Amino acid sequence: MELAELVAYLDGYLSTAAVPDEPRAHNGLQVEGRRPVRRVGAAVDASEQTIAEAIRRDCDLLLVHHGVFWSGAAPLTGRQYRKVRMLIESGMGLYGSHIPLDVHAEVGNNIVLARALGVDVEGTFGEYNGVKLGCYGRLSLLREALAARLDELLGSRVKLIPGGPERLERVGVVTGAGSRAMGEALALGLDALVTGEGPHHTYFEAMEEGLNLYYAGHYATETWGVRALAEHVCQRFGLTWEFIDHPTGL
Repeated sequence: MELAELVAYLDGYLSTAAVPDEPRAHNGLQVEGRRPVRRVGAAVDASEQTIAEAIRRDCDLLLVHHGVFWSGAAPLTGRQYRKVRMLIESGMGLYGSHIPLDVHAEVGNNIVLARALGVDVEGTFGEYNGVKLGCYGRLSLLREALAARLDELLGSRVKLIPGGPERLERVGVVTGAGSRAMGEALALGLDALVTGEGPHHTYFEAMEEGLNLYYAGHYATETWGVRALAEHVCQRFGLTWEFIDHPTGL
């Protein structure tokens, strides 16, 4: 299909123009491709390695959560130049979706991971620039069992800070750097918050305020949205797709 048609669908489906993000971040088509889209690559990060691998796999469009443009109008030098040059020379397009993908009600990072964990979702929380990033709901489980479930789902070792009750009943999910949502999680009476990463002091906040905090990795918790989005658009338009995995361990 034509790239412009697919981009128009993605922009509408993700509400790209309506969802706020970092002030200088750019969501949507970041580098225009030169050919129709047959094969889609999906990756968390638009790194040199993932771009090169997508080119090697003959992808026509690369969908990413973390794109290449975060600093507004900046010189195309160094690694930024190398990435953009690779894209232009190959003819492959690049589409990035950060906060719009986090918050999406069907293919968003948070809702997809929460459902995979078995959370019966009741609402949203985690305020950011007027939107709520995460979701929460019912999950009756021992806290160690949730850690084991995360280990199995994510393929990595979760860090559990056991500040809350041993048996969980209400759990929140804010993928990526979501520790800022701890206050809202406590106000909602949640027993646990699953997120990717956070600063050192959050250990003491969790232990002293009574919250089970799960640090499962920024990368590992944010593979879910791009995979779900790629699967959705490719099923809808009869395209093929594959996930390009490049874990950071962070």
